[in-house]
Amino acid sequence: MTPDSPPRRQVPFAGLPRVDDAELCRRAAEVAADLRQRRSVRHFSDRPVPDAAIDDCVRAALSAPSGANQQPWHFVTVTDPAIKARIRDAAEEEERAFYQGRAPAAWLDALGPLGTDEHKPFLEDAPCLIVIFAQMFGEHDGHKVKHYYVQESVGIATGILVTALHQVGLASLTHTPSPMRFLNEILDRPSSERPFLILVVGHPADGATVPDIERRPFDSSVTRR
Repeated sequence: MTPDSPPRRQVPFAGLPRVDDAELCRRAAEVAADLRQRRSVRHFSDRPVPDAAIDDCVRAALSAPSGANQQPWHFVTVTDPAIKARIRDAAEEEERAFYQGRAPAAWLDALGPLGTDEHKPFLEDAPCLIVIFAQMFGEHDGHKVKHYYVQESVGIATGILVTALHQVGLASLTHTPSPMRFLNEILDRPSSERPFLILVVGHPADGATVPDIERRPFDSSVTRR
């Protein structure tokens, strides 16, 4: 849309049914309690996940707001074992360089309690990887169009995706080896897209464990004015 373009036609909003305050609070408490159970999982079962379930969770992510409605994202779902193996090999190469030299001592100290290292078997073990790309530019009528608020927009869409996966009963893990440009080559994505993160998706393995961590208290993270 250019400065001279007419405003978009407005349509009635009918996305939310009216509920009373008691029902509103009940729903809010239910959602909060459910999402407090969400954890990042690193041990996945090889149990397949239906493509339709993944597709619908991605559809939820595609509903995210974005700067000027430019929708500056692209999602690649990966279930092919050979492609997952290539991603793991490339990611572990970057992770070895990170853990063995690039990472400052303070960063390694922060990661220490979580027990992470350069080994990323979950990239092959999990049945599905969702690789999220941020589109820095788009195309309209054959012309290159710069996208705005790209990181913010893609971040919101990713948050919706993580929430949707949890609510349908799937575990996920955000993974961000750095740099990640190898994903463009492996997944045949254009240079105008930057890898945002890899979302590892599936069912937890039997006996899966997670670090014993605590969330910051509500009042230390939230201020009401």
